Amino acid sequence: MAEARLDSWIAAPAVRIHHERAARADPDALWEAASRVRLRDTRSLGRMVRWRIPGLEPALTYHDLFRGYPFVVLEEDERLLLSGLVGRIWTLARDYPRLDNPDAFIAWDGRGTVRVLLAHWVREAADGRAELVSEARVEPVDRVAALRLRALWSVVGPFQRLVGSEPLEAAARAAERSASR
Repeated sequence: MAEARLDSWIAAPAVRIHHERAARADPDALWEAASRVRLRDTRSLGRMVRWRIPGLEPALTYHDLFRGYPFVVLEEDERLLLSGLVGRIWTLARDYPRLDNPDAFIAWDGRGTVRVLLAHWVREAADGRAELVSEARVEPVDRVAALRLRALWSVVGPFQRLVGSEPLEAAARAAERSASR
């Protein structure tokens, strides 16, 4: 995935999270396994997502989560999904305005809010392996949002490594189990 592709959506994020996980599987098998990971398959992250977006079923896949409200699909291709979200991510209220299309994400400038890009893709790796990559970028719209995001990130940022890789681990394990059959 060229950085330019992500940069076309958010070029200078205040927060950038990047995770990778290699698997002994071909890229299509790893993408298929990733598309089947459910919220309930990721204990910490699944609970956190359901707390932040009430009403989600534990059986919902991340693949489907990123295709519906409060997300909007920005780009989709073979073994690639980019989704966007806007709002006040630091509040306990569900404050995520509905976006109808990718242009609405680009144009978003709501005061005191952020734009969030979630990118997931699979790429070929050496020795017949594939890598599942997940990247999140957060861009504040204004100074107020930047200050709130900084405060939020000081609290939750240290934990992102613990929970952010859970879906990737689950997908890699599933793909490797399928490849060994």
